[in-house]
Amino acid sequence: MAETAVVILNYNGRGYLEQFLPVLCRLTPDAQIILADNASTDDSILYVTSHHPEVEILKIEKNLGYSGGYNYALQRVKAEYFLLVNSDIEVTQGWLSPLVQALKSDPKLAACQPKVLDYNHRNQFEYAGAAGGMIDHLGYPFCRGRIFEELEEDQGQYDQTEEIFWATGACLAIKSTVYHEMGGLDDDFFAHMEEIDLCWRIQRSGMNISYIPESTVYHVGGGTLAKSNPQKTYLNFRNGLAMLYKNGDRPRIYLIVLIRMILDGIAAVKFLFSESSGHFTAVLRAHLYFYTHLRSLSSKRKTIAPLIKRRNENIMIYNRSIIWQYFVKGKRKYSELTKSSNTR
Repeated sequence: MAETAVVILNYNGRGYLEQFLPVLCRLTPDAQIILADNASTDDSILYVTSHHPEVEILKIEKNLGYSGGYNYALQRVKAEYFLLVNSDIEVTQGWLSPLVQALKSDPKLAACQPKVLDYNHRNQFEYAGAAGGMIDHLGYPFCRGRIFEELEEDQGQYDQTEEIFWATGACLAIKSTVYHEMGGLDDDFFAHMEEIDLCWRIQRSGMNISYIPESTVYHVGGGTLAKSNPQKTYLNFRNGLAMLYKNGDRPRIYLIVLIRMILDGIAAVKFLFSESSGHFTAVLRAHLYFYTHLRSLSSKRKTIAPLIKRRNENIMIYNRSIIWQYFVKGKRKYSELTKSSNTR
């Protein structure tokens, strides 16, 4: 069994593979590298077999999305540590070792992420992960270095290892035993927020998530679904509600979900007047999904229950509203946020 497996989930990503896979192979000599192909219709597999015979290929017969694709692949990969890496990630010299060493050295550390910078603006943090993910008490995710669309420049302000709420799925290091014990990613999420959901379960089980700044990667981002695509809006709103309901503590969760749905409605109206009816409809579809899947979501809550060792009040939840802090109080940087008892 390999110590570390770097698993790249690919769907029609020939261009990204041609651009970034050579660098990853060159700078990752001591790990098993696997391409899990999500039923691509381009010539991704032909490119890899022709140019990178050292990369193992795992074919998936249909597109299972990010969640299902990784679950399928990681059931077939034998390694102590998994590195889930997007095809649009550029790694840097020495990127892997700090992540693996962090997992090795701390029995309570389940998963971690590197510093994630923007490939196209290289001194700026990237949206999907930045310097580690956080979440507020209404289930809205944000990052150290990124709040909503506001991205900070990297000036060394996040150059210390810190506990975080969630580690980005764009470059996620996780102990394989933890991945399987937690049930992996939620297949029903398909894409978006599935790693936050997994990290929430991990924290509730008594383990920790960390940001490791000694490792740096550059992320292109938006390669699967553009922000302008209503399907992305649908997945974000749908999965956000599902995640909140699955992991929140009773009885408070019912009030939190109600508040969240009201805020979603306000966002939907804003979409209708500022963007397009497609995004408005996407929010309505997300709420319809939530109503019609309450039974299955309740079943998932019961499945999670035996894992729980910590109440939500005792994990890394920002106990204020990030919406209020950002839109009303004008806080644009993580360092400007009103502090609260959000840490252990």
